Amino acid sequence: MAIPRAAKTQRRTRIQEEKEELILEAALDIFSQNGFRGATIDQIADAAGMSKPNLLYYFRTKEAVHRQLIDRVLSTWLEPLRAFDATGDPESEIRSYIRRKLEMARDFPRESRLFANEILQGAPRIEDELKGPLKELVDEKAEVIRVWARAGKIARCDPYHLIFSIWSTTQHYADFDVQVRAVLGQAHSGDGRFEDAARFLEKLFMDGLRVR
Repeated sequence: MAIPRAAKTQRRTRIQEEKEELILEAALDIFSQNGFRGATIDQIADAAGMSKPNLLYYFRTKEAVHRQLIDRVLSTWLEPLRAFDATGDPESEIRSYIRRKLEMARDFPRESRLFANEILQGAPRIEDELKGPLKELVDEKAEVIRVWARAGKIARCDPYHLIFSIWSTTQHYADFDVQVRAVLGQAHSGDGRFEDAARFLEKLFMDGLRVR
């Protein structure tokens, strides 16, 4: 991973940190709208209100900016899964996970589109993370689900496809928000749509996981 130039100094100044955050915020807009291939350093510099040479002082390449954003997204995106507690009540843990994922869809739509664009392009810049840390985390939480099932606390299921299903249904509300709002219509497309979605998805998954 390329390192921002300003980060090479022993102690980064407050101004350096603010400039890097300004660049990353502008880049998040550009990458989430245009994808990695469609985004340019000139576009990011323009959105950040600075010259291209000034931007390149902080980040040497477009790849360095993008990678910094992707690393942040992965950390944020996986935090709810890391919080999945093996010692907790399965229903409470799964309901909480669904709600946290929906809150992220509501609060971080640009980050969701950034990640989705990377995956749709074949994940060329994060394949190692997907096959390494991400897989290890999912393997760990899949075993938690298996333990719950063996103890008779939830129905037996494929834990990986359960996790994939929660990912896909919750992230839909970020990646396809325009479609969701259009179909729901003005009367039902406010922020309450996330609460409606949470109640529906909780029932959908918990009914499917109830021990018969």
